[in-house]
Amino acid sequence: MTQTTEAPAQTGGADQSGADRHRGPDQRVESWLAEFGGALAAGDAERAAGMFEDEGCWRDFVSFTWNLRTLEGRGEIRDMLDAQLAAVAPSGWALDEPATEADGVTEAWIVFETAAGRGWGHLRLRDGRAWTLLTTMQELKGHEEKKGRDRDKGVEHVIRRGRRTWLEQKHDRQETLGYTEQPYAVIIGGGQGGIGLAARLKRLGVPTIVIEKNERAGDSWRKRYKSLHLHDPVWYDHLPYIPFPDDWPVFPAKDKVGDWLEHYTAIMDLDYWSGTQCLGAEFDEAAGTWRVRVDRRGEEVELRPTQLIFALGVSGYPNIPHFEGAEDFAGEQWHSSEFTGEGDVEGKRAIVIGSNNSAHDICAALWDHGADVTMIQRSSTHISRSESLMSLALGPLYSEEALEAGVTTEKADMLFASWPYRLLPDAQIPVYEQMAEQDATFYEELRGVGFDLDFGEDGSGLFLKYLRRGSGYYIDVGASQLLIDREVALERGQVTRILPEGVEIDGERVLPADLIVYATGYGSMNQWLVDLVSQEVADRVGKVWGYGSDTTRDPGPWEGELRNMWKPTNVEQLWIHGGNLHQSRHYSKYLALQLKARMEGVPTPVYRVQESHHPS
Repeated sequence: MTQTTEAPAQTGGADQSGADRHRGPDQRVESWLAEFGGALAAGDAERAAGMFEDEGCWRDFVSFTWNLRTLEGRGEIRDMLDAQLAAVAPSGWALDEPATEADGVTEAWIVFETAAGRGWGHLRLRDGRAWTLLTTMQELKGHEEKKGRDRDKGVEHVIRRGRRTWLEQKHDRQETLGYTEQPYAVIIGGGQGGIGLAARLKRLGVPTIVIEKNERAGDSWRKRYKSLHLHDPVWYDHLPYIPFPDDWPVFPAKDKVGDWLEHYTAIMDLDYWSGTQCLGAEFDEAAGTWRVRVDRRGEEVELRPTQLIFALGVSGYPNIPHFEGAEDFAGEQWHSSEFTGEGDVEGKRAIVIGSNNSAHDICAALWDHGADVTMIQRSSTHISRSESLMSLALGPLYSEEALEAGVTTEKADMLFASWPYRLLPDAQIPVYEQMAEQDATFYEELRGVGFDLDFGEDGSGLFLKYLRRGSGYYIDVGASQLLIDREVALERGQVTRILPEGVEIDGERVLPADLIVYATGYGSMNQWLVDLVSQEVADRVGKVWGYGSDTTRDPGPWEGELRNMWKPTNVEQLWIHGGNLHQSRHYSKYLALQLKARMEGVPTPVYRVQESHHPS
């Protein structure tokens, strides 16, 4: 989604000394790192925490906390260091490349080491103190990926009888893994998230099987409505290790993405069980492993992985509200997940219930095929024009211009993550204020046809809505103009009944309909846990997604990180992975390192597993 590198307005900070004022950016960062590293080496958590602003934030991915956590303010930073310093043993703090300075903020890429691994980070200083610090583990010492100079030869240049070719070894593995040999990890869900994580684990030497109910990798894209394209630009959506070719369209079509996922699965040599349905899972306390029952093309198999990862997307099952009378509707009804755009709809009266991404796309697809389309908007929606989103929000990080400026995908992901969620709204609001001004005519025309617009409850726009609730927005790729031009009709209100001949709105007016599409989103990810494991396990995990902003669909308490994503949950050896293509790519690195460390017996003292809130 969206992010900006622009800094929010400055607040707080210590007075800058005259000597510090005359130092260059590199000197300021190197001086801070030397003092910070010295405080950590001395075990002085109080002194290290005092090097942050009063409300400074430290966001850590795995390197210090073996978790994904944000420490807000000196007290939380001190408490984390008191708990973790002895085991982490950080050292080697250094500037990775020349620092920069703008508007009183010094920014720097930094490197460091811990007892377990090597890290990379990003630092912002104001007036000599840390405003934000991001630290991430990048590799485990002694368990590095075999790449570059360390890659395998692939063949022994010794002639001896009984040599097995690569293909023969692959067939041997496919015949034994999951049967006579058990994987260390099983990933339930073979979409983009499961595939990317499996590639990370493959590179780390973690035996992994991916379970996917569809017949082919990429089918979760192929089976959607035929007009679907990526709404985010291609630079934002690379998979780990293999970027999309540089001649790919900015917004690839769904079938192109599906084919890429299928080929990627083969190229990365993943153990991918397509046509396989998970029937259920339970933890075997005595063995310390999971018992995962699957139906593999008619054969029931029991897998015994140590770690179980659910990678079934951001959402749960399709959410189809129960409306009185729906069973008596005389026409056709689909959820958006079932809508393919196939079939004869010309001249039919189509009702699309919903006003977010899928609703707009489906309205456009139905209109394109000659249907008489009406969108029912039940609540306000944020809309960003795709061109504006790219130029104002994504462009500084994910674009050809960003690449030419030296912002690689890896750097962009880190910059994306360098803003703690507490500070993120203030970084985003100016972007959407500029968007509202730039596209004022567009928004005025939408309001003119009765569309209920918002920019988020605090004006922070699309990406915060995505993080908080995973819904409530549309990236306009053309459908908004159909509303403005009244080619697609708009009705606002609540559906109160479905009648045999149409849809009743607000108990007072009826829209005639021959077909209804429910673009009403999806339920909670917890429902997967309820159905495949148990209600008790789902409740122990608690709510998935959102970070406790206390906004619509994201109730408090404040967490500061997405709940239960890519990190330890309150159920040992159970993990949740997913998100959009960007998140799946970036955060799969940290989840893979956590799993690899556990497989190798590396101590992983987790700092503060989040509490379980809002059980399903």
